[in-house]
Amino acid sequence: MSERVLTPEAERALAEAEARRKAARQASLPTEKGGPKGPEPTRFGDWEKKGLTSDF
Repeated sequence: MSERVLTPEAERALAEAEARRKAARQASLPTEKGGPKGPEPTRFGDWEKKGLTSDF
């Protein structure tokens, strides 16, 4: 059986569909109970609590 050759439009559509599936998986994660509001405070290697920031 020979391999199918996809058009650039078909390849782009497949890539967009994969990106949507990936975004849907990330969006379906449960939220943290009692956690901080907004972005994860440890994303830069430090912790913020009530406006005060400290390094680990």
